[in-house]
Amino acid sequence: MTTELTTHPQVKIRLAENKDTKRIASLCEQLGYFATPQQMQERLAQILQNETHVVYVATLSNDYVIGWGHAHACDLIVNPKQAILFGLVVDEDYRHSGIGRILMQYIEQWAAIAGSQGILIRSNIKRKEAHRFYEKIGYINIKQSLTFYKELISKNKE
Repeated sequence: MTTELTTHPQVKIRLAENKDTKRIASLCEQLGYFATPQQMQERLAQILQNETHVVYVATLSNDYVIGWGHAHACDLIVNPKQAILFGLVVDEDYRHSGIGRILMQYIEQWAAIAGSQGILIRSNIKRKEAHRFYEKIGYINIKQSLTFYKELISKNKE
């Protein structure tokens, strides 16, 4: 399945590269997630080596990153193969201009080519603006759930 992707006159969409680490980290901060430059560089390097993940960036003509989207295609026991959106952010100075929609179109096309039956998005209950955005581009809320987490002690940390 290939669909014609929407374009934006001032924005280019491309795969993320190691050189984008600083801007990706800065955009993460706009979502409330913080990492040192070294942590972000290590994370991005790992993700870029894994073909079941994709990270697209939206850039201005001078290659300045103003948004990114990260997804992972995975096989599941309980459902057909799906892609999971792990993050999507557009710089607050560039929101409401169609960039998020374009990033999602690239992710959707990548997911379809990867054999995914659909895309699953988890969004914090307090991100009302994000919920409206996803609904506007065709996603529906299929359930409310809780998220549990347990930190594991790594032998490398000892």
